[in-house]
Amino acid sequence: MTNTVWNIDPTHSEIGFKVKHMMFTNVSGKFNDFTSTIKNVDAAFETSEISFTAKVASIDTNNADRDTHLKSADFFETELYQDIVFTSTSIQKKTDNYYVVTGMLTIKGETKEVAFNAEYSGVLVDPWGNTKIGLSLESKINRKEFGLTWNAGLETGGVLVGEDIKLFAEVQFAKA
Repeated sequence: MTNTVWNIDPTHSEIGFKVKHMMFTNVSGKFNDFTSTIKNVDAAFETSEISFTAKVASIDTNNADRDTHLKSADFFETELYQDIVFTSTSIQKKTDNYYVVTGMLTIKGETKEVAFNAEYSGVLVDPWGNTKIGLSLESKINRKEFGLTWNAGLETGGVLVGEDIKLFAEVQFAKA
């Protein structure tokens, strides 16, 4: 069988994160510059290989000062570590359209295994004749495991930035 390649449709996709700020609210962010492909050898989603790269310098939290701080050596150190990279190692079907996508995630030079809960929406043809697939992914990582250790204490106790980061992707892919 031949491999089918699917390229991300960036105009209908978002890659982002949420983190606790001051221990009680979430701050959201996203990456504006990213690429991703899915390759599979048949129609079964679990035969796929997924790869993803985000340019860290494209981080966008809707606050220029915070974005500048996130790009600094306190966090992502974008002068040395330009990309966040994920490569799947396995995809396991759980129920109907729900899967677990496991793979290796590299942030700031640290590579760890991460599992994403995934909802696979299947294949459809859009009104312009393009064959597309949809995918929603969610996971949670501890930022300190990836060398993102900066924090500040609060006068009332606790810390400014939470350790757990919720990762999410709402993405569409078009058949190459």
